[in-house]
Amino acid sequence: MATVHLVDASPYIFRAHFSLPGSIRTPAGEPAAASYGFTSFLLKLIADEKPTHLGVAFDRHLSASFRNDFFPAYKAQRVKPPAEIEAQIDVCLEIAAALGAATFIDDRYEADDLIGTLCTGLEEAGHGAVIVTSDKDLAQLVTERTTLLDFGKGVRYTAATVREKFGVRPDQMTDFLGLAGDTVDNIPGVKGIGATSAAELLARFDHLEDLYARLDELPWLPVRAARSLHAKLAAARDTAFLSKRLATVERAVPKIDGALASLAYRGADPARVDALFQRLGFKGIRERVPLAP
Repeated sequence: MATVHLVDASPYIFRAHFSLPGSIRTPAGEPAAASYGFTSFLLKLIADEKPTHLGVAFDRHLSASFRNDFFPAYKAQRVKPPAEIEAQIDVCLEIAAALGAATFIDDRYEADDLIGTLCTGLEEAGHGAVIVTSDKDLAQLVTERTTLLDFGKGVRYTAATVREKFGVRPDQMTDFLGLAGDTVDNIPGVKGIGATSAAELLARFDHLEDLYARLDELPWLPVRAARSLHAKLAAARDTAFLSKRLATVERAVPKIDGALASLAYRGADPARVDALFQRLGFKGIRERVPLAP
């Protein structure tokens, strides 16, 4: 059984852009803070984790996806990403490929969906994954074979630690977000229901479908503010299921090659790295590029 490291690139690209000085530029004067920081992150990940298989998934559109087709307000509250970040997405993709990773990007699906599709195929073939991200939404993909690594914090999540942190099992995360919502992605949830109440409800009703099928039992159960929760849930049934749908990672994105062989970590291509780093003006960081395994 192999374990594949799957990187959600966007959080690390954003973090690099906002943490490094904007004075970092290519010889041609183009912004390079995001791409430089992303390169540093990816090199550290490779050095620390020593992956045998590595894939990096990118968001083509940083604030839109197929989810906007059925909920136009999805991520609409976000400030438009800086043009400097959007201009460096393809550069970061090129960097990841030059460093030996398989890369994935799609016009309609988010990186989460690409990772979900890869994880599903890997598990069906008997393999596992380490999902590298700081996005809690991907906790829904955690299983006995797949873990989540918040690399910046050095925290790893198994099924047990997901439950410890959120109060629900990984397979309940979409139900949890359906109830509590997610302000980061503009997922509404049920107004007046927060994380604590959502976890308490799911401890009794398992999934959103079970909760609504047995909603009339709620006022008679020893649940805090049960009658108030019943009224809120009854008034927001459609919103709750919409929110769960928005939070659910797609696991069958078309035309994704998730074969284990295609995910094998190839090591850096020295000629490709040298040409790319010269174009970008990356100097000292070249010494950190590992030799091919």
